[in-house]
Amino acid sequence: MAKRKVSTSQREALLTAARKAMKNAYAPYSRFKVGAALLTAKGDIVSGCNVENTSYGLTNCAERTAIFAAVASSGPNLEIRAIAVVNNQGVACSPCGACRQVIYEFGPEAEVFFQSAHGWTASPIARLLPKGFRLK
Repeated sequence: MAKRKVSTSQREALLTAARKAMKNAYAPYSRFKVGAALLTAKGDIVSGCNVENTSYGLTNCAERTAIFAAVASSGPNLEIRAIAVVNNQGVACSPCGACRQVIYEFGPEAEVFFQSAHGWTASPIARLLPKGFRLK
């Protein structure tokens, strides 16, 4: 996948879609709602939210929900250019380790936008997951 810069308008569209998805989060236990939106290599935006479960290990993060929805709608050749993550608490929140690996699987050059302790941050997934791997 050739690296292409994500424009300011694309980043804003991702953040808007992530905020909209966050409102649909099912988080009755933590009350920590998260939304994510990804930009595909084809230019599509797909969003997702976290979905908690009484058996907490079965909870699914917003990032993976968005990625799985994108694969379900467009097939296994998904290429992620960028993904944005937001939360309802306004606190630092980068993707968890499992989400980082799934993002890497479909976008080893993807840009990740998230709120850090120092404000909004953009980071290549390879910096967030320096030893990421794919079996392709």
